[in-house]
Amino acid sequence: MDELEGVLKGEKIAYFSMEIGLTSEIPTYAGGLGTLAGDAVRSSADLKLPLVAVTLISKRNYFTQKLDENGRQTELQNQWHPEKFMVLLPNEVYVQIEGRTVKVKAWLYKYQSITGGVVPVIFLDTDVDGNTPEDREITFYLYGGDEKYRLKQEAILGFGGARMLDALGFHVRKYHMNEGHSSFLSLELLRKFDMDAAKVRELCVFTTHTPVEAGHDKFNYDLVAEVLQTVDLALLKKYGGEEILNMTRLALNLSNYVNGVAKRHQEVSSQMFAGYEIHSVTNGVHSFTWTGKSFRRIFDQYLPGWAIEPELLAKVDIIPECDIWQAHLEQKQDLLDYANLATDSDLSADVLTLGFARRATPYKRPTMLFSNLDRLRAINRKGKIQAIFAGKAHPRDSGGKTLIEQIYSYAKQLEGDVEVVYLEDYNMDIAAKMVGGVDVWLNTPLRPMEASGTSGMKAAHNGVINFSILDGWWAEGWIENMTGWAIGPHSSESDTDELTIKEAEDLYNKLEYVISPMFYERHDEWIKMMKNSIGKIAYYFNSHRMMRRYVIDAYL
Repeated sequence: MDELEGVLKGEKIAYFSMEIGLTSEIPTYAGGLGTLAGDAVRSSADLKLPLVAVTLISKRNYFTQKLDENGRQTELQNQWHPEKFMVLLPNEVYVQIEGRTVKVKAWLYKYQSITGGVVPVIFLDTDVDGNTPEDREITFYLYGGDEKYRLKQEAILGFGGARMLDALGFHVRKYHMNEGHSSFLSLELLRKFDMDAAKVRELCVFTTHTPVEAGHDKFNYDLVAEVLQTVDLALLKKYGGEEILNMTRLALNLSNYVNGVAKRHQEVSSQMFAGYEIHSVTNGVHSFTWTGKSFRRIFDQYLPGWAIEPELLAKVDIIPECDIWQAHLEQKQDLLDYANLATDSDLSADVLTLGFARRATPYKRPTMLFSNLDRLRAINRKGKIQAIFAGKAHPRDSGGKTLIEQIYSYAKQLEGDVEVVYLEDYNMDIAAKMVGGVDVWLNTPLRPMEASGTSGMKAAHNGVINFSILDGWWAEGWIENMTGWAIGPHSSESDTDELTIKEAEDLYNKLEYVISPMFYERHDEWIKMMKNSIGKIAYYFNSHRMMRRYVIDAYL
């Protein structure tokens, strides 16, 4: 068919992900997993890798976040229209759900790189004529509904996605499961290859992103029997767990190559799933996408070709300090103009600006900065600071919603001293403004719950300096007083209440005695650290390096 012309040729890597973030206008993502998948697609196109991506259409998107004057979050559904961005393909496949035959169709989006590389992205859709109203809704809400709804979605992604690739005529060399949501595809391959588990393992690659037990999707077998009536439960129990279906274990048992997303995460995963060989491929971000316009301009001038070869960023020292600072000031002003307009604030470009933006959930600990307001005020009197926050709480995460309200409360208590603003409805566009415009990127997760994290990598591409707990990727990128600063002890011990107190104290001490004085009094040292962020972090923590690692270690 004309729509697929040029993208069917040769063997493909089929990259399955519940969410893929391509642009803010295509809101089929909720957070880090989706933006990472989008970066994998972008780098694959740049590098002309033979990749096809498969995901759900999520027609009613994640949600639009509204915050009232007290920071109370409400969620608005915001339907988008895929026909504006992609083409509906004529093919149909079928998945049995609750005894009904559910029809699945697919939308095709072609991501095209300036290198000429193209990656087709297949968006699965059950909102089609012939399906019941209930079945049409399966691909409406990303991470919406109850356990039964999630199980149906994962059946569409795994079974439906594998069948759709066959129906479209793709020849698949490897199936890469980005997290356990798509693990049913391994069961579909068992059926396709006459229960040859060795053959299926040879075809499957699995990346786990979750360092805590509660984050792995599990389903009671009574529910599985109700929803997936044609699935062989004995077979599922053999590979997915005897007592309960664990989607991660299903993928682990039917994949030859398994990896975590940072070295520390690989260690945690190996302890959690003892007996499995788990490798490490540290995440990366798409350099061109997450570098702001002003930094793109100077990189183009001094490091031509950097967008396709991010390794060239290691030569950042050839760029004059004045150009680095001017690019930063332009992007900082752009962010502050947006934030001041959005929140009716008075943020100033002359003030040391901290940024914190990620999903609002308790383990991210966004309120650590406010552990001691008197101390924060004292630090501010010596050298002014201001902070910009953003992030959505999952609709059912009451703890995350409470955290947003607490930040609003702290902002009011600090009024007249420390300016604190919270940007509403966090998305990829706001993320790009923030990582491109703040002075310091703050990250305070509860160890060891940050599998990798990528926002700090994005910040580093813009010369923003990281100030973070040593978890996830930062344990690899951190060199104290050179690429940024650690918060708390350097050991990898899990957090306790006592450790949390030490971390907050270390945050205040470094802010008062190291970071603020350098920003205000030792400008040359500050710009040197900005360059180190680019030349020692961005050159390596990018998705070009990540995808090359997957090619060498997992795909070949």
